[in-house]
Amino acid sequence: MIPQLRRVALLMFVLFAALLVNVNYLQVLRAAELRDDPRNSRGLIEEYQTRRGLMIGGDGETELAVVEETDGRLRYRRQYPAGPLYAHVTGYQSLVFGPEELERSFNDYLTGAAPERFARNLTDLLAGRERAGDDLRLSILPPAQQAAQDALGDRRGAVVALEPVSGDILALWSSPSYDPNRMSSHDRDDIIAYREELLADGDRPLINRAIRETYPPGSTFKLVTGAAALESGIPPDAEFDDPSELQLPQTTATIGNFGGGLCNDGQPLTLLRAMEVSCNTTFAKLGLDLGAEALIAQAEAFGFNTAIIEQVPVPADSRMPKELNEPQTAQSAIGQFDVRATPLQMAMIAAAIGNGGVLMTPHLVTEVTDTSGSDVATFDPQPFTPSGQADPQAISAQTAQTLTEMMIGVVERGSGTAAQIAGVQVAGKTGTAQTAEGRAPTVWFTGFAPAENPQVAVAVMIEDGGEVGSEATGGQLAAPVAKAVMEAALQASGPDEAAQPDEDG
Repeated sequence: MIPQLRRVALLMFVLFAALLVNVNYLQVLRAAELRDDPRNSRGLIEEYQTRRGLMIGGDGETELAVVEETDGRLRYRRQYPAGPLYAHVTGYQSLVFGPEELERSFNDYLTGAAPERFARNLTDLLAGRERAGDDLRLSILPPAQQAAQDALGDRRGAVVALEPVSGDILALWSSPSYDPNRMSSHDRDDIIAYREELLADGDRPLINRAIRETYPPGSTFKLVTGAAALESGIPPDAEFDDPSELQLPQTTATIGNFGGGLCNDGQPLTLLRAMEVSCNTTFAKLGLDLGAEALIAQAEAFGFNTAIIEQVPVPADSRMPKELNEPQTAQSAIGQFDVRATPLQMAMIAAAIGNGGVLMTPHLVTEVTDTSGSDVATFDPQPFTPSGQADPQAISAQTAQTLTEMMIGVVERGSGTAAQIAGVQVAGKTGTAQTAEGRAPTVWFTGFAPAENPQVAVAVMIEDGGEVGSEATGGQLAAPVAKAVMEAALQASGPDEAAQPDEDG
């Protein structure tokens, strides 16, 4: 009888131990996961009992995300007054799929649950006051955002505008967009149906093309190749031959110029002129002369192969291959082969050139305040040092100045004349990137203005040649969009920036 009792006692002990382990596993190790699970109705009801913080534009007035009180079981409902205009900035708060974009990455602040709020929340609890979420002040400049939407129109693409000296993101537009209000409604069936509709849309409106998709940068990458050349000691007046195509070593393949022609009527051309007319053969030859190691190092100094923004969830990293043979190096030097960049990355390159060669950390949120207006957290301008780099100086100040002069030439005399702004000197670079065979190119423009005192840097990307198709170029389609966004940003900044005369008066 005693052995049987011992076996029963042992079994009961094992079961009790398993129960104890499971309780601790659920209540300690998985507590946060279970609490944040969208299917946890108790957690949802608790979260929707709190007045969620607002999101305010960079002008201090425009409301990007607000809340309204309801009579239902869920007390508050998130509202987005401008609908799709800021959808890829704010994201949404969904009771089915959870929060997205800034709603997700700043959720603790927006719900008043951030560690910085512990003392105040405890005081509110003891005083019987309801907890309220904190407000986000964004860097987004509403006129620039509106200009990006208007200028890009129905085309698939993205626009990013930055303030070079601070890293403030002044515009972040991805087209097409969607209505975050429908994703944040209290009707589960409608939320699910709308998301399925968006997922079935071949234009992929849920994708944030500005920060979460990468594309071949085409000739905008010549800024990186040009920077590597200048940093190696090659001067802007160095001359190069002008063949219609460049024979690649180790292969029978060639690289030709746009349209298959010459860049300078067959006469030698300088590096400056090659940048102005975006000469493929010159920059492919530069890539071969510099070598893969120098090209890769310069790309990584600008932020390739590293995460460049922390305030949004799961951004994509721009990619520069780590190993290249000679033909691949030549192709990479003109932004082809396996080089891939986000629009944010290309805007950062332009911004760094305009900022004396120094990269700045891009951010969307500048400060968090409580309901009384007191600061909870601030995000001051910070230099950005890419992974594996010693400092944020991507290029020397002298190289930045020389590149600026070359980019001015692009806009004044070269492929980017459609980006010219009356009374303002603009520096820029166009790009037309070939993608899959038989598919129209991805077209680009990146630049900044005013050239001598940059207030705004911009990158525009348009997929599949927009409405033009296979004949599209960056100068034709992307440059006018960039012009509109830069004009709007400068006008919003003040008349001094918007009407600065160029060097020629």
